[in-house]
Amino acid sequence: MGVDYGRKKIGLAIGETEIGLVEPIGMLPSAKFKVQSAKLCQDNDIKVVVIGITGGEIDEEIKTFGKELEKETGLPVKFYDETLTTQDAVKILGQTNRDKNYKRRMEDAISAALMLESYFGRKEEHV
Repeated sequence: MGVDYGRKKIGLAIGETEIGLVEPIGMLPSAKFKVQSAKLCQDNDIKVVVIGITGGEIDEEIKTFGKELEKETGLPVKFYDETLTTQDAVKILGQTNRDKNYKRRMEDAISAALMLESYFGRKEEHV
């Protein structure tokens, strides 16, 4: 599962490692994700969680979040560079005929999907 962490909302994507197929599944408020993370991972048969980091000031907070998630779910948590995925997600959504509300809801999920897809392509470069 790919996670685009945010203090207010978290974008989510799931993927199949063997074929590299990735799907954005949506966004959850951060507080709701913390409560539902174990069930979400179990329901989707998740084996590893990949959380995006950017090399910015929020990285320590993201790593703490990852450690807590690892304890909560019992799954390994990996960190992977997600630099520019949000900008790429905005570009992708800009090419659709969807309304602004849909675009705002899906921006973080698509960012998570782009990061997870990159992770699948370059596993050896994870942080």
